[in-house]
Amino acid sequence: MKFEYAKFDSLKVDLDLLDEIMHQFGLVRAGQWDYERVTYDRKFEFQRDTFYLRVQGHAISGDVGGRHAVIRLMTPLLGKHYYPHGVEYGDGEYFPPSLVEQCEKILTQIKSQLETVQL
Repeated sequence: MKFEYAKFDSLKVDLDLLDEIMHQFGLVRAGQWDYERVTYDRKFEFQRDTFYLRVQGHAISGDVGGRHAVIRLMTPLLGKHYYPHGVEYGDGEYFPPSLVEQCEKILTQIKSQLETVQL
């Protein structure tokens, strides 16, 4: 599920600030990066299913590995995890309405903070 109306794709932010803000809302970068891309995930366990709120971005200047980068964010996603295959984001997936609402609230709060520090 794409959160296109969140309008993250126009935001550009320094990597260190982005790490800090995402961490405040439980989104973790961990080892999910390369020198040009970053991915932040927050895990939700809902009944017997596992879901991930994912925010991705790519470096428009600098180097993620060197920790000096400006990141342009992409449209946030909500996916359902299927063991052992991975995460599916398709339109055919069922996402509990309360989970979608919670993710929307988190994304709104993140965007509010990012807009004050964006480049």
